[in-house]
Amino acid sequence: MSDLFTVLKEKVTGQNLRIVFPEGQDERILAAAGRLAAEKIITPILIGNIAEIEAKAKDMDISLDSAEIYDPSNFLMMDELVAAFVERRKGKATEEDARRILLDENYFGTMLVYANKADGLVSGAAHSTADTVRPALQIIKTKEGVRKTSGVFIMVRDDEKYVFADCAINISPDSQDLAEIAIESAKTARMFDIEPRVAMLSFSTKGSAKSPETEKVSAALEAAKVRDPLLIIDGEFQFDAAFVPSVAEKKAPDSPIQGDANVFVFPSLEAGNIGYKIAQRLGNFEAVGPILQGLNRPVNDLSRGCNEEDVYKLALITAAQALNQ
Repeated sequence: MSDLFTVLKEKVTGQNLRIVFPEGQDERILAAAGRLAAEKIITPILIGNIAEIEAKAKDMDISLDSAEIYDPSNFLMMDELVAAFVERRKGKATEEDARRILLDENYFGTMLVYANKADGLVSGAAHSTADTVRPALQIIKTKEGVRKTSGVFIMVRDDEKYVFADCAINISPDSQDLAEIAIESAKTARMFDIEPRVAMLSFSTKGSAKSPETEKVSAALEAAKVRDPLLIIDGEFQFDAAFVPSVAEKKAPDSPIQGDANVFVFPSLEAGNIGYKIAQRLGNFEAVGPILQGLNRPVNDLSRGCNEEDVYKLALITAAQALNQ
């Protein structure tokens, strides 16, 4: 695991990247931001009352000399952000609405990213996923050609690295959603130096069972192949057929994937969430994420049960995503 983040640090250090932390008064955020600033990896931008953040940092013996602190209630360029927000929302918010909404730290931080005053955002230590993702969907929005954002975990154990998707966002994706998730997950895999071999998972392997659920996965596979003809992708697979060479040889002998898949696309959020937690708790994998993908600029969501190390690592991932936009 240390090797994974050593590589990410090498990628982002010296790139002058700025990451926003809307929860600037949270002790876990402050501790991680202080480390990132001291190591000169990124420039942290903390959001909140400046005096209170500085006082808390002093109490924690954290130097914020290389960080920036912005207070939405006293921000010199607020007029610029308000005008940009009104334009972006296209009639859905008046100037008065914008001034009120941008006092919210997540909306304010997201606007800093949208206005190119920061390269990415990390939130969620004290907010729900909805509080973090909603401003991103309204302001930053998804990339052209991407219908929905999705969430992946990088599953790491010693030298093993796998991508599990979607484990965080889309409850019941249709075939086009699954195709999109597969394509975006392959891009995320490459960011972690994983050359993607994508398995579309189901309870059937290559037509061994027929149902609307398996046909959805088969249709997703064909759609993904059209979108990226060079991507190594196949399905539908039961997990063992995608992961165990001897099973693949029996169940899918003509497949380009012979038990060597490293990106696994689950057919539903239910399956994906259960799958990653089983790997984490029974298989002793570390689950890094969720990493949001498909947005125009990187925004990532912490668990409210996170610790300082989780914040630090997700900030590195967010910075690495910014380099790949």
